[in-house]
Amino acid sequence: MHRFRFLVGCLVATALVAASPIVTQSQVVRSHQADFRLVTVVEGLERPWSMAWLPNGDMLVTERAGHLRLVRDGVLQPDPILGTPPVHAQGQGGLLDVVLHPDFESNRLVYLSYSKPSTNRSQSTTAVARARLEGDELIGLEEIFEAEAWSETNGHYGSRLAFDSENHLFVTIGDRQAPSSGDLEAHPAQDRSNHTGTMVRLNDDGTVPTDNPFVGQAGVLPEIWSYGHRSPQGFAIDPESGVIWEGEHGPQGGDELNLVLGGQNYGWPVIGYGVNYGPGVPIHGTQQREGMEQPRYFWVPSIATSGLAIYRGDEFPSWVGDIFVGGLAGERLVRLEIEDQEVVFEEILVQGFRVRDVREGPDGYIYLAAENRDGLSPIYRLEPAMDN
Repeated sequence: MHRFRFLVGCLVATALVAASPIVTQSQVVRSHQADFRLVTVVEGLERPWSMAWLPNGDMLVTERAGHLRLVRDGVLQPDPILGTPPVHAQGQGGLLDVVLHPDFESNRLVYLSYSKPSTNRSQSTTAVARARLEGDELIGLEEIFEAEAWSETNGHYGSRLAFDSENHLFVTIGDRQAPSSGDLEAHPAQDRSNHTGTMVRLNDDGTVPTDNPFVGQAGVLPEIWSYGHRSPQGFAIDPESGVIWEGEHGPQGGDELNLVLGGQNYGWPVIGYGVNYGPGVPIHGTQQREGMEQPRYFWVPSIATSGLAIYRGDEFPSWVGDIFVGGLAGERLVRLEIEDQEVVFEEILVQGFRVRDVREGPDGYIYLAAENRDGLSPIYRLEPAMDN
């Protein structure tokens, strides 16, 4: 059994950001191992969901309504990039993650995940497309993956993307809000004949790697890498160790940080640490079961985990190897110290706004995409305070 640390007495940064913060470079946040400033990078985005950087330093940002935006020298360009796929921009759906191919400088390929509408728009699923970025336009858009996870609901798409060192593309797919009641063993997230509640592993063109864990097994989709996931909205592969970390929404309580291994079952909804929304009626008969993986860390109450990053930059040497997780309902950014693949310390660094995405930029700073439900949203970054 993994070690769980409920850090009731965890150190919280003393300079917390107020709701709808006005951030200036004079604000210094004193944290446990590094002091920093929270600096506004760009404003005026419509519910940004993800960020990626081009080799020249320009930033791509997805807006959930369906736009791919370009930020150049800190200025949001007025027109969206052309050529994005049509999306189902309802509920939690829309244009979601964006990543560059590891060989982007030679092939110019950009990958997008999104909620894809059915022909009559009565259902939607998670899909992935790629295209070449030429100037301010995507050329040759092709869909390379469509999840067998169609539903009339508008949530739990997953949609996080990441490449490993061998150019395999990983995609997270949520449980599409399938009810967690009745026969939990028969829940779609436990049924490997569909992609609901799974993580899939693809070649960069969308074909199936021959060494995927379930290739050749009757009744199991060969794309599946792991299963038993609920709503995986945080995801990153450590570029140094290759370890896969995933942040997952629980229901009412029980948000999880998982170390993801190929072929494993992560238990939803058979086991877990949350309860049903509203009256808090228990979901699970047990919190552990042989053959189902335990989280490396979990939050009760939920923080509504979102973006996730593993820090490997130069600007915060004391944070190298730490995991940074955004919170939506929890309105925070947390830092998790890792030893031997276990969480040994949690610290709240920033608080007061919904953090949708967390990324390490090419400059070594930590970037946060904020989400304002009622208006336009900014992107911030953490910069080291120089007056330490």
